[in-house]
Amino acid sequence: MRFEEVIGQEDAKRRLRNLVEEGRVPHAMLFSGPQGCGKMALALAFASYLLCANRHDGDSCGSCPQCAMLRKWAHPDLHFTFPVIKPRNSSADYKPVSDDYIREWHQLLAEGPYFTIEQWLDRMGAESQQAIMTVKEADELTHKLSLRSSQGGYKVSLIWLPERMHESTANKLLKLIEEPPSQTVFLLVSENPAALLETIRSRTQLFTMNRIDTPAVMEALVTRRGIDSEAARRIARISEGNWLKALDALDADSENHAFLDDFMQMTRMSFMRNVAGMAQWSGNVTKYGREKQKRMLTYFLRMIRESFVYNFHQPDLTYMTVEEENFVKRFAPYVNELNVVELSELMTKAIFDIGRNANARMVFFDVALQSTVLLRRKA
Repeated sequence: MRFEEVIGQEDAKRRLRNLVEEGRVPHAMLFSGPQGCGKMALALAFASYLLCANRHDGDSCGSCPQCAMLRKWAHPDLHFTFPVIKPRNSSADYKPVSDDYIREWHQLLAEGPYFTIEQWLDRMGAESQQAIMTVKEADELTHKLSLRSSQGGYKVSLIWLPERMHESTANKLLKLIEEPPSQTVFLLVSENPAALLETIRSRTQLFTMNRIDTPAVMEALVTRRGIDSEAARRIARISEGNWLKALDALDADSENHAFLDDFMQMTRMSFMRNVAGMAQWSGNVTKYGREKQKRMLTYFLRMIRESFVYNFHQPDLTYMTVEEENFVKRFAPYVNELNVVELSELMTKAIFDIGRNANARMVFFDVALQSTVLLRRKA
């Protein structure tokens, strides 16, 4: 993977290049930053940069034998450590290691370096199991790193989510970091550095990353996802520098389109005091599953917020699609300081009630019925 494939983070790339050019590569680095900023992507690009035999123009070449192996994440001097679950049909005392799931890991990386622990758990088929790093994992890594570099250069140990180590595993890793094998670089990628042993944090150089610049997210949406520039601009603003959130926005687009239609129907029936229409609407949305019902109400809550803020005529404070904004232009006058708090509390209570398995038809009919009064309050 090359630096050019990492979304944004130009300052972080420059700092990493300088470490190599100035011969100041630390033996252990801890990558941290907000979710979706590209910590893993940058660590992978840096590992590739270190292992490339012909790096130039501030990036790995992408064509040397080392880069050819790195494209498949099969370089013998790049060692991955990540949280895993116990494989099916294994004995009760079996201690799982990363190599048990290396095929699934390579598949996930091949799909892209931006992913979550939830996606990884799903890939392993974890269901209710917790993914961890066992003591056996530390022993395996110690053995791998004790061997000489097969390519005569760096050996890179990339550890994803080290905060999921058992304390005994962390203590063994600490010994490795304190007395690293020759030409070994540890790259720890953490979502929660505070959960690591203080002794490990103190022996690594912290490499903190910021959120991705909004223009970089927008450009990536256009060039990598084929989104038109206006839609990309809106999604980039909503993402708040989180590429994972931008991808979620793309995935949720069709569902949100349906939720907007539900919101428009509900508010229209409520404002018209059409009791029969409210009852029919309540019956229709009752057919959704509980989780979808909660997502819909959360969407309603967001639309109330956006409608209220829209009245201040500050475009930088609103985060809507074109379709949502076209509706809000007409709806916003009905959300004001006399009803915005109660409307928000109404949706919040409905989310709570649905979560407690209340009768969904009654909850939704009550939401629509109370809205008949609230939406007619004029500022």
